[in-house]
Amino acid sequence: MAPIPTPSAGPQDEPDAYVGLDATGAERLARERGWSSVRSLPPGAVITMEYRPGRLNFEVRAGRVVRAWQG
Repeated sequence: MAPIPTPSAGPQDEPDAYVGLDATGAERLARERGWSSVRSLPPGAVITMEYRPGRLNFEVRAGRVVRAWQG
């Protein structure tokens, strides 16, 4: 049986550091810091919950990041 692959870790970056930033600037900064995927979502959006280590999710309200989490 083949070994179970270990997912690579995402950037060593604290998602909470993006809260309060404007969404466009936060997305640009996240990509510069090495996040392979950045997803901006409106509050209450229905989303898939599969975990992706290199993805950073933003909940955006009125153009500002109000919540950020990895996966």
